[in-house]
Amino acid sequence: MTQERLWQVLDPSWADPRTLSALLCSSAAAVVLVKWLGRRQIQQKMEEARRTRDLALERMEKAAHRFKQENPGTQTAHILSLTMVELAEKLKEGSLSPESVLYSYMGKALEVTWEVNCVVDFIHGCEDQLQKPKKQKEKGLLYGIPVSIKDHVNCKGHVSSGGMVKFLGQVMEEDSVIVQVLKSQGAIPFVKTNIPQTMINYDCSNLIFGQTLNPLDHRKSPGGSSGGEGALIAGGGSILGIGSDVAGSIRLPSSFCGLCGLKPTGNRISKLGVVSSITGMKSVTGTLGPMARDVDSLALCMKALLCQEMFRLDPTVPPIPFDEEVYTSSKPLRIGYYEGDGYFQPSPSMKRAVQQTRKLLQDAGHTLVPFAPPKIDYAVDELFTRGIFSDGAAHLVDCFKGDIVDPNLKSQFNTYRLPALVKRILAVVLKPIYPRIARDLSALCGVGSAKNLWDQHEAVAAYCAEFIAKWRKLRLDVILCPALGPAFNHGYAGKLFAATSYTNLYNVLNFPAGVVPVSTVTRADEEELEHYRGHYRDPWDKRLKEAVEGAVGLPVAVQCVALPWQEELCLRFMKEVETLARGTKRNL
Repeated sequence: MTQERLWQVLDPSWADPRTLSALLCSSAAAVVLVKWLGRRQIQQKMEEARRTRDLALERMEKAAHRFKQENPGTQTAHILSLTMVELAEKLKEGSLSPESVLYSYMGKALEVTWEVNCVVDFIHGCEDQLQKPKKQKEKGLLYGIPVSIKDHVNCKGHVSSGGMVKFLGQVMEEDSVIVQVLKSQGAIPFVKTNIPQTMINYDCSNLIFGQTLNPLDHRKSPGGSSGGEGALIAGGGSILGIGSDVAGSIRLPSSFCGLCGLKPTGNRISKLGVVSSITGMKSVTGTLGPMARDVDSLALCMKALLCQEMFRLDPTVPPIPFDEEVYTSSKPLRIGYYEGDGYFQPSPSMKRAVQQTRKLLQDAGHTLVPFAPPKIDYAVDELFTRGIFSDGAAHLVDCFKGDIVDPNLKSQFNTYRLPALVKRILAVVLKPIYPRIARDLSALCGVGSAKNLWDQHEAVAAYCAEFIAKWRKLRLDVILCPALGPAFNHGYAGKLFAATSYTNLYNVLNFPAGVVPVSTVTRADEEELEHYRGHYRDPWDKRLKEAVEGAVGLPVAVQCVALPWQEELCLRFMKEVETLARGTKRNL
């Protein structure tokens, strides 16, 4: 009866199979059309962003060319050869003008970005900014120093894209606190640099601005997510850059590009005015920090940033000025060290870098003590992965609504968007065969409830206390450990996010950590890599081997770590490592 009444209400012609087929086909066509129109709209926004970038670079090129024509005697090569400390001194004494320095770096930055695609915007206000430091009664510590800024750090009048369509068109009304402080110290922010889509990746590619290459080897990634900074500085187009780090995003590009980079304690530098794809995540600590060619540049930057202006603009930042006495101390250090973290077997060059640095430090009179991070599997899987994705990656997946996934991120994204039940089932199935991958899948389910989130925060605090207790028991000042490297071949970072274990540990702990290049990959390293099997002999181990192949001559770094709020000690240790490593290279 119900069916008969239904057919009485409905048009009888609907029962015709041909009519139904037509309706279904037209509905399917409508769905396809809507999707096509949505995708086209996204592509148009991307094309508009690229046009804006191209116009900005054209404006930058004209400005640099004009200055060169008007000032033919500018010693560009000499300016670009100076260290940041030397450059700051010459600017302060007046033997170099801020104009000659800025336009020299603008010209070089253009050369580098044409080669490796690392600059996404020209901060056109930099030309007006040139005049402001001259009017100040006292010249700031960074007077006349050009600074490059990572894409997602807000600059007034510019977009912070985060590599995502959702942020395009949102022009920032004011500078982030860190940019304001840099300007107050006389620095000249002049370009913004490329990042991977969402920044939860350590390659450097997005569908808006494309792939950034490593200037040392175009077959290699510059690292990420501060990869544009790494590429620009390594190529000589910037002398100081501001990056950010929530799993290694300052330290990994520094390692891949042969630079020095510092991840400070979480709130040592203000993070106000920064775009993020995981806003609200508190389980793992992100931070802003400097990247440069040498440790003294990092120290000068930190000294400039840790000033009354920052403490005034962001009262949540502890008012702790830079302690020059600690940085310049020559007191012998008691140094803990480890050659592998137990989660990922280090590549041969990573291990050798720590071994050689340990010997150099011992020969220089420091005390080296073996150290092993406690419960590393638990720290990486339960504290880092389950922490950063405590919402089951829901916020991150939401970022892709109205966007297209970059191919370099598809492996990660496809895993993140799986329903929690599917992740759990896969974890159970894979546990006997690939236990590490199974644990990762389980952790990607997140915490599940507010109560569990509180428990997770408590677990992080307990682990931190355990780590510090072990540190104190051995009476350590600092720790020496590997930095992931050498630079990966393109396309591997998105398939090996867990390989950030060497760096993400110190985001969980919220310890300051820096990276210093100490060597280069040798043919012996490459030959030894052929026998690399990894701790688990699973697909991740196989991928890591493939990722670092073909890197002879590329830089290898080590990581230097101190306790929270001891950035000066961390930098002092980094400086010691840098001095000893450079001495070895000169002797060779």
